[in-house]
Amino acid sequence: MSPAGEKRLLQAAAAIACLVPIGMGAASIVIGPAILSGIGDPPVRDLDSHFRYLSGIFFMLGLAFASCVPGIEAKTARFRLLGAMVVTGGLARAWSTAEYGLPSAGHRFGLVMELGVVPLLMIWQARVARRFAQPGRDA
Repeated sequence: MSPAGEKRLLQAAAAIACLVPIGMGAASIVIGPAILSGIGDPPVRDLDSHFRYLSGIFFMLGLAFASCVPGIEAKTARFRLLGAMVVTGGLARAWSTAEYGLPSAGHRFGLVMELGVVPLLMIWQARVARRFAQPGRDA
C-alpha cells in the first residue's frame, strides 16, 4: 500500500472512530445520566464509571492547557481547540442548568470558568500571539 493510501485508510478509520464520542457525547448532553442505563436512574456502577472517565478527560485537559504555558504566543491552534472543548462543556452544563436549575456552588464556579474566563483567556492569547507575530514588537 502506498503512503498516500495508508494515510487515507488511517483518516477513514479515525473518522469512523470519532462517531463514537460524537454520538455518545451528543446523546449524553440531550438525555443526561439516564443514558447510562437507558431507563430511570442509572446504576451506581455506570454513573461512577462515567464520572471517573470524564474526570480523566478533565484532568488531561488541564495538563494540555499547562503544556501551552511555555511559548503560549505560538500555541494558538492548541489553545483554541482546548478552549473550544471547555466552552462546549460549559454550554452542555448551561443546558443542564436550564433544564434542572442552578447546580451547587462548585458547578456554578465551573460554569463561570467555562463560559466566561476561558473565552476571555482565548481572546487574550490571540492578542498576545498577534503582537509576537508583528515585526518590531515590544518583547
